[in-house]
Amino acid sequence: MYRIQQVAVLGSGIMGSRIACHFANAGYRVLLLDIVPPHCTAEETARGLDTSSPQVRNRLVNDALKAAVGSKPSPLFRQSYASRISTGNFDDDLHRIASCDWIIEAVVERLDVKQSLFERVEMHRKAGTPVTSNTSGIPITMMAAGRSEDFRKHFCGAHFFNPPRYLRLLELIPGPETDPGLISFLSSFGDKHLGKTTVLCKDTPAFIANRIGVFGIQSIFHRVADGSFTVEEVDKLTGPVLGRPKSATFRTCDVVGLDTLLHVAKGLYENLPQDESRELFRIPEAIAGMAGAGRLGDKTKGGFYKKTKTESGKTEILALNLQTGEYEPSKKVKFETLEQTKSIDDLRQRLPVLVSGKDKAGAFYRDTFYRLFQYVSNRIPEIADQPYRIDQAMQAGFGWELGPFESWDALGVQPTLTAMEQAGFPPARWVYDMLSSGASSFYAYSGGKRTCFDPKNGKHGTIEGRENMLSLVPLRRESTIWKNSGTELIDMGDGVLCCAFKTKMNTIGGEVVEGLNKALDLAAEDFRGLVIGNEGANFSAGANLGLVFMFAVEQEWDEIDLAVRMFQKINMRVRYSPVPVVVAPFGLSLGGGCEMLMHADAVQAHAELYTGLVEFGVGLIPGGGGTKEFALRLSDELREGDIAFNRLRERFLTIGQAKVSTSADEAFDLGFLREGKDHISMNRDRLLSDAKQRVITLAEEGYVQPLPRKDILVQGKAGIGVIWGGAANMRAANFISGHDELISRKLAHVLCGGELSSPTLVSENYLLDLEREAFLSLCGEKKTLERIQSILTTGKVLRN
Repeated sequence: MYRIQQVAVLGSGIMGSRIACHFANAGYRVLLLDIVPPHCTAEETARGLDTSSPQVRNRLVNDALKAAVGSKPSPLFRQSYASRISTGNFDDDLHRIASCDWIIEAVVERLDVKQSLFERVEMHRKAGTPVTSNTSGIPITMMAAGRSEDFRKHFCGAHFFNPPRYLRLLELIPGPETDPGLISFLSSFGDKHLGKTTVLCKDTPAFIANRIGVFGIQSIFHRVADGSFTVEEVDKLTGPVLGRPKSATFRTCDVVGLDTLLHVAKGLYENLPQDESRELFRIPEAIAGMAGAGRLGDKTKGGFYKKTKTESGKTEILALNLQTGEYEPSKKVKFETLEQTKSIDDLRQRLPVLVSGKDKAGAFYRDTFYRLFQYVSNRIPEIADQPYRIDQAMQAGFGWELGPFESWDALGVQPTLTAMEQAGFPPARWVYDMLSSGASSFYAYSGGKRTCFDPKNGKHGTIEGRENMLSLVPLRRESTIWKNSGTELIDMGDGVLCCAFKTKMNTIGGEVVEGLNKALDLAAEDFRGLVIGNEGANFSAGANLGLVFMFAVEQEWDEIDLAVRMFQKINMRVRYSPVPVVVAPFGLSLGGGCEMLMHADAVQAHAELYTGLVEFGVGLIPGGGGTKEFALRLSDELREGDIAFNRLRERFLTIGQAKVSTSADEAFDLGFLREGKDHISMNRDRLLSDAKQRVITLAEEGYVQPLPRKDILVQGKAGIGVIWGGAANMRAANFISGHDELISRKLAHVLCGGELSSPTLVSENYLLDLEREAFLSLCGEKKTLERIQSILTTGKVLRN
């Protein structure tokens, strides 16, 4: 029924402009409109412009789009995608929405303004065109009042979270007359084309994510009102250790803006007279005082935290003392409970330790979780019919690793329920009914699929929208065929094997190499192909630098040589496997992780891929085949004249400047991904399914094992001279250090094939030998060891 080619976004504020950018990321043409400014600026008047001039009439929308495109982090996968967005204003250009296939309203959060705009929209939209509002809480029925039957049938809420590129949640809120087919279409479209976790919500105040999220924040506001916890302590307890973003609680408030948060909380207090926890939405006196004093967060240069400069010019972070109202130097936080969890990487195993803590941190967790569990259980069926919808909303909208019901499962439903009763926080009746039915958890696994308890049916059922998504979590229980400390080999079905890393940060060491060798052996014998992928926070942070550092300090050169040979060999096995190998990278894929994806038959990358050969920053060159691969790709691109030297400089600088893509699209521009061979998945949850299908497609197309390359054209001394000259000039101008110049010379030596007198055809093995020799020689440099030590101890790159 619906086909989207062009989208209209009405309103170019923070949300509207960035929603427009994300549709441009997905390849769609966008019409972005906003109001006409009432007056000219002094500059416009000086230029002889007036309110009839197009530059003036479109000033607001053009300035907003320019600000969005220039913001960091960028809302665009590529800066050039801004050309897919055309601009205009409501007075002159609203008629252009007649050619659009989806109209998205993103104006100020006022019912009268939205209703007035919808009245004008109905004059121009073609019948059957979906119209959605990005409202964060205004009732859908009220916004659609007075509109035609066709408008009401094709109208709903579609609430994006800011920033739309990075926060995956899209809440869909149908009205009483909304066509169910429209909701089904938007859910599928948001999932597949925009990379969203689409969550069906009921038309209740603040919908799901903000209702639960603001409840959690308000609970903490009241919890700390007695001075029992500092701002820093709360953020330490509610950040990454809990599987939440680094911004935790109070830093998140500063980023979002305290006024925005309090506006939502005030609305919830006023519109939820029957909510059993309504009083928690009342603003505590100290927090209201902050807002009254203009301490709203980043927008006012001070909130719960404030950044200042010391007398020496050093940046200092101050934290607000909630009791005195004064800023004080931020203090480091330490709790015994947190110390006990330092070695526990799995959040599901970490949560029981946190909640059972004997110090005040443990008491904080018990109070926080028990209140949360009671509240979310009471919200079913008010805001959602199934628990998984609340979990999905909190994961995709607030960045929680585990949703509330998943966390409850990790702690054990029955023992936690007993503890909640004892603490005075009994859950909703349906939780008791679930346990009485024989179910012991909200989630279960059956036939390689995850299910969730449905209180309406009184039994576990499928998770809507996830039927065709592949997850390793349920497969791991039934289909793991081999594992070691660093990898698991999992049968994905349909003749496809998966090799999943499970080391810290998914770094690549001996155990991962062993697992990859085993995977390639098994795939060649019993499977159609292999996927290299996982479901961690990042694909891979690269090789294990700690191991390299230890061997180098002890001057175990043979051990380093063996490790590098093993990694080169495994990447060459990936390249020349008798069955297709697809790598599925996402998030960070650095150093060795980048080298691995560059050797695959095909890459199925998530749109948010941050990949690069970053070894230069630690005083090395790529040693696992990455430098060789750049030489090979350079040979395939261009082979003669000055143009070849220009491309050589580009390839050299990509490695020499340790460039990292800011998206999968940019990874194509940097040469890490290949046009025509490598593909992108917008939705992270579909990545493994897409990678598996890519293996099947390659196999069915008649995959033939490739032959080792012996036809790589390298430039020899002429190319080396070009790079050495540039590096010498950079050194003379003091743009790089002497050690940088040394690394540059080593890198040039490999990229150009060594001291050859003229352009020559060489083999991959020849280049790998040069690469390994250069890598080993740099490991023996004192300044390289200093750089590696700096990364390992401080996480910072040392420029020595």
